[in-house]
Amino acid sequence: MTFHETPIAGAWIVELDRRVDSRGFFARSFCEEELRAHGVEFRAVQANLSHSDLKGTLRGMHYQAEPVSETKFIRCVSGAVWDVIIDMRPDSPSYLTHFGVELSATNGRAIYVPDRCAHGNQALTDHAELLYLMGGFYTPGHERGVRYDDPAIGIEWPLPASSIHPKDLDWPLLAKP
Repeated sequence: MTFHETPIAGAWIVELDRRVDSRGFFARSFCEEELRAHGVEFRAVQANLSHSDLKGTLRGMHYQAEPVSETKFIRCVSGAVWDVIIDMRPDSPSYLTHFGVELSATNGRAIYVPDRCAHGNQALTDHAELLYLMGGFYTPGHERGVRYDDPAIGIEWPLPASSIHPKDLDWPLLAKP
């Protein structure tokens, strides 16, 4: 795996190191040891799939509040998404910074999302599917979110939003900068 730093402290883009031959390729898609070598302590406790039927579908921006931890290692296994992280850690040097990257089944990128960073994505294709390895359990009552269109953050989504869950429209706006 090849690791690339992002503008978010502790977040990584992880690319496949493909071994190509006449059959196609082989690549390691996850390795706890390689993450640890980059300063990330991550142990997957569950795996989730997210499937968006239609291009433009927007999910997020979600995170969990203390004392619950919810780190994520996310890879697109079908189609493509624009994946976004917002640093919600007030003590972080990248607090309220956001970062987006295309994840697709073709490019093989994954993203590591640190604890207390809001995460969301927009389907760039019909039938986009993500595999989430979770470093913590979802805990009702601790979920928090940021509006996908919050002007204090200013995310530029690549497409108009075609479908958004009502919960994601109800997150309060952050104070204006």
